[in-house]
Order: sequence, then C-alpha cells, then structure tokens
Amino acid sequence: MSVMEAEAGTADELVEHSVLGLGRLMREGALSPVTLAQVCLDRIARHDGALNSFITVTEQRALAQAATAARELAAGIDRGPFHGIPFALKDNVDTAGILSSSHSKIFVERFPRESATVADKLEAAGGVLIGKTSTFEFAIGGPSWDLPWPPARNPWNSDYLPGGSSSGSGAAVGARFVPAAIGTDTGGSVRWPAAMCGITGLKPTYGRISRRGVHPNTYSLDHCGPMTRSVEDCAVMLAACAGHDPRDPGSIDEPVPDYLAALSGSIKGLRIGLVRHWYDEEATDEVVAAVDEAVAVLRDLGAIVETVTLDPLRDYVDAKTTISVSELFSVHEKDMRTRPQDFGKLLRSRVMVGGLVRAEDYVQAMRWRAELCSRMMVQFARFDLFVTAGWLAPADPAIPDGVDFFKKRQLVTMPFSLTGMPALNLPCGFSSGGLPLSLQFGGRPFDEATVLRAGDAYQRATAWHLAKPELA
Repeated sequence: MSVMEAEAGTADELVEHSVLGLGRLMREGALSPVTLAQVCLDRIARHDGALNSFITVTEQRALAQAATAARELAAGIDRGPFHGIPFALKDNVDTAGILSSSHSKIFVERFPRESATVADKLEAAGGVLIGKTSTFEFAIGGPSWDLPWPPARNPWNSDYLPGGSSSGSGAAVGARFVPAAIGTDTGGSVRWPAAMCGITGLKPTYGRISRRGVHPNTYSLDHCGPMTRSVEDCAVMLAACAGHDPRDPGSIDEPVPDYLAALSGSIKGLRIGLVRHWYDEEATDEVVAAVDEAVAVLRDLGAIVETVTLDPLRDYVDAKTTISVSELFSVHEKDMRTRPQDFGKLLRSRVMVGGLVRAEDYVQAMRWRAELCSRMMVQFARFDLFVTAGWLAPADPAIPDGVDFFKKRQLVTMPFSLTGMPALNLPCGFSSGGLPLSLQFGGRPFDEATVLRAGDAYQRATAWHLAKPELA
C-alpha cells in the first residue's frame, strides 16, 4: 500500500507545506525525505493521467536521492533550505541519462551525457528530481495535439490549458505534484503558466541563472526561472540555482544576495509605477478589477503607487517577435530543411516565418530593443518597481483547433522579457469560472530581492496563493 493510501490525510497535508516548512519537518525528524518523495510520486500516479504534466517520472532516481538526503540530514550534513525538496524540470533542460525531449519527435530518443547547470545546482543543493515536465514543442510550438505526448492541462479545470510554454511545470506545481519546478521564459513562458495555474513564477534578470544545457529558443532572450506556490519558495529555489556560469556566454558575474533575508514583510515607502495602459483596454473586466484590488492592497501596505506611462505594449511585442523568430529559425534551420515532417504543425508555422526576416530587420529590432530598454530604465529614477497585470485573461479552453494565442491577445509579459529585467507573476484572484488571475511585478536588473519583497508582502496580506485545486 502506498504512503498516500495508508496516510491520505497526512499526505494531503504534506503537499500544502511550504519548502521551508517541509525543511523544518525533515530537520526535526518528523518527516523523511523518502516519505515526501513517495507522496509526490503517488500523487502523480493518481492524478497526472488527467493533466499530462510529466513526460518522464524519475521514480527510482528520486527515491535514491531522497534516501541520500535522509542519511545526510541525519548525520548533520545540511546543504541548505532546498535539501530533500522534490522538484521537476521542464523537458528542454538536459539531464544526464534521462530523456530530454523538448516535447518533440525530433528529440524523442535524446538522452544527454551531461546535465544542464541549473539541474546540477539544484541537485547539489540536495534537491530530489521527481521528473521532467511537458512543454510546448521546443518551448514555442504549442499547445499542440500532433506531438508524441499530449499537451498538459490546467489543474483547476482539465478542460482548460495551463498556459505555456512551461505548461507541465505550471500544472505540476499547481496540482501539488511537486513544491517547485524550473521553467524557461523567452516571452513569458514561466509567468504565463504561473498565471493560469494559480502559482508564483519568477523570470530573473537575463544572465542570473545559467542556461547551459537548456535547449535554446531565442539565444538573446532565454531565461530559466523558478515556479513555486509562494514567493518565499521562489526565493529559496532562486538562491539554489542562481550564479555565474563561465560556460554560458550569456551568464553575468553578479553577486547573489540573500533572497530570503530580503523578505522583510514591509513595503512601506516603496515607489511602485502602475502600468495600467498595458492591460486596461484589452484585459477582461475581471482581470482589471483583480489588479485594481491588488493595487489597493499594496497602498494599504504603505507602498506609494502612481500611474506611469511606458512605451506601448505593441512596441515591445513587435520588437521581441522580430528578434525571436529570426533566432528561432537559426536554431532549427537544419532540421527544418531536412526533416520538417518531424516537427509539429504549429512549430513549423512559427519557425518558417523566421527565414523570411531580413538581416536589416533583425538589426533594427535589436536597436529598437535597446531604445525600449533605455526608456524603461529612465523611469526607475522615479520608481523602485512596476506593477501590471500578469496575463490579460483567464486560461483558454483546451481545444485542438483553438485560436493561436499569439493572434488572440498581446502578451503583457513581453516587456520584461525584451528588456531582460526581473519579473514576478503571482495569483491575485479568480474568474467567475473559478480560474486563476494574476498580478505582475517588474524590477531593475539584478534587483530580484525587491521584486520578491513586494510579492511576499502582498502574499502575507492575501490568501490567493493558498487556494488549492480539487483534482478529479
């Protein structure tokens, strides 16, 4: 009999604990890392058939790593707050000897010899790898129904999508399969599924977390980021995997602060710019109302919130798209020419257009990007942070022939992707249909600490992040 079958109440309580809470239980001897890993594995076995959040579940590896963590903690060897914590990796993150498919037929038999730096760091911190999560094909082609594995579903309602491209990571954390997961973000792929699944997702500053061993989407825009239930848990995971990596040419040698120490609970006097014009016309009424209510909470907490006008959202979206499709085509050009039939239809359509972008268009888009970044930076003379909607609508239905999300609405996540600045999405309400809504903070380069502090203060004053979906 499984742990969950034998102690269903205890198991259900365990999956609600924070990362720090689980760590305290393990250090007190009240919880074995092996028991915790088994609870996660049993929950996946019971419920993931309806959500498709995992491509590969690494059961034996997880139990072995958990047993090692148990022995180390019992012997007084403590690797830090992530020691013994189960986590998942998006399947475009390489893991030595484990399928790393990027959710594509192209890589259906790809077992790398070496793990990505972010995977190595999390395991060095004592993390327990539970498995690899589904994604849009190569982190861009989705949601697609013509791939070797089905698309992930939303844990709040499996008739809906969980966002993307880190769809499986968002669904797995939202469903309480794991307390933490890694996603990747080029235009919003950590923050969109965080918004749809009612969890917290951080895109750090470009270069803060190594991307070595992560299959590229867009070289100059790709980020890795933590996806957890709370800001506090995000801070723990970020601390475990941030830092300079000389093997990643985009990595920046910048000191990593104590993110947990930054969570003071106070934002009194913090100057926050409300970027309302990015969402007030296109977002649903429920999103606008939820963000308004969240801003009221921030003001009640002592923050100074004033409306600010930045460049139009469309400018960021167009510059990012021109850059991204060009670089995306360069990544997949060889396979696109020699085996296009092995890509999903949606990915083919998104990659092939990159072959039509002229060099001068790409160069002009890069210049435009620099100008947009510079103008945003000017506003940080007035503000410590920006706040805006995390997404413009609740989750979309899981319909195979649904409208392409790129054509349906603008991506309010793209400005912080294009500029490379840190951005955090966290839940701020629910739609009338019971689907999560989200708030987004953006900050100065390498000032994740202030972004996290604001998000943590908001979560201490609200309970949206504590809501739990009822799984079938």
